[in-house]
Amino acid sequence: APGHRDFIKNMITGTSQADCAILIIAGGVGEFEAGISKDGQTREHALLAFTLGVRQLIVAVNKMDSVKWDESRFQEIVKETSNFIKKVGYNPKTVPFVPISGWNGDNMIEATTNAPWYKGWEKETKAGVVKGKTLLEAIDAIEQPSRPTDKPLRLPLQDVYKIGGIG
Repeated sequence: APGHRDFIKNMITGTSQADCAILIIAGGVGEFEAGISKDGQTREHALLAFTLGVRQLIVAVNKMDSVKWDESRFQEIVKETSNFIKKVGYNPKTVPFVPISGWNGDNMIEATTNAPWYKGWEKETKAGVVKGKTLLEAIDAIEQPSRPTDKPLRLPLQDVYKIGGIG
């Protein structure tokens, strides 16, 4: 739910049905800091996802091209983000951190050549350690959760419409 507070309602509706959340963090100077500030949306979205029961998380650090694929910038973001998602309830060892450039498509489907320092992500799962390099590989590594098919059906409602003359 990028950018605007008005989209939080839509974000909640979608998140309540999700198996995994992808937290896209702007890696640009000042952008990351604004997102994880006390009232930042990055912090708010991570908290909402966990509160709504999403237990799997992928962190994509976007706009790495704007910081010239600086390894220290990526590591700083990983460290800060790990600290705050841990406070929210996520285990950072189960979260892949992937540096990407959405604008150029770097490290999304195919491994980038712009970050020779990046050896890939690693996450702990019930089956063991899973490794990869790209965002697509992180998405493919999402574990299928068990479904409570023996429990009553629940559907999220976003809005109620009253249609005149019908009821």
